Amino acid sequence: MTEPLKNKVAAVTGAASGIGLECARQMLAAGAKVVLIDRAEDRLEALCAELGSNALPLVVDLLDGKQVSAIMPRIEALAGGLDIFHANAGAYIGGAVAEGDPDAWDRMLNLNINAAFRSVHAVLPHMIAKKSGDIIFTSSVAGVVPVVWEPIYTASKFAVQAFVHTVRRQVSQHGVRVGAVLPGPVVTALLDDWPQAKMDEALANGSLMQPKEVAECVLFMLTRPRNVVVRDLVILPNSVDL
Repeated sequence: MTEPLKNKVAAVTGAASGIGLECARQMLAAGAKVVLIDRAEDRLEALCAELGSNALPLVVDLLDGKQVSAIMPRIEALAGGLDIFHANAGAYIGGAVAEGDPDAWDRMLNLNINAAFRSVHAVLPHMIAKKSGDIIFTSSVAGVVPVVWEPIYTASKFAVQAFVHTVRRQVSQHGVRVGAVLPGPVVTALLDDWPQAKMDEALANGSLMQPKEVAECVLFMLTRPRNVVVRDLVILPNSVDL
């Protein structure tokens, strides 16, 4: 079995479940040492015990700016360096703006935008200094196609896309690649507020994907030759009309 990420160190935020966990699994299977970042300490400890010695837990509250800004020394202390950083953690809110809760919006925007950007700011100097590295964002198809029933979430992912496109151009000269995977609907905890009938219908008609399918795309992005970058990779259920 080939291990295209052998001798690489990766870190994944929001790694205790969903897309983040599946990406960590794929990277581990590809030979990487992976730092799983999440606030769920017990869950992280149990997962890393299950995943093996190359899976390393790092407990961080991503809504605490000081903790986020201090992640690079902690990653180095755990894993000895960093080659791949996956800014995956995020939250979801849908619904009509007129009926929304701005306090809930603030938490989602802080996680999807501020925490993601701050975490990249924390690790970029390390990658620039070594003149190599990969930054991957979990974005969304909502970052390129405005989704009428989720305006606040859509706005957060448009911000992510703007950040990806501009930062990529700033750091490409340093050998650092920046890209985003943009999934359509995925079966994760972000959809926990969906009515069960809607979930059952979506699963039955093939309009939801599994986290593993997104993780396989992330691995594809990471294993391209260093002279190319997959800047945006959109993955959709084939039945979704977008």
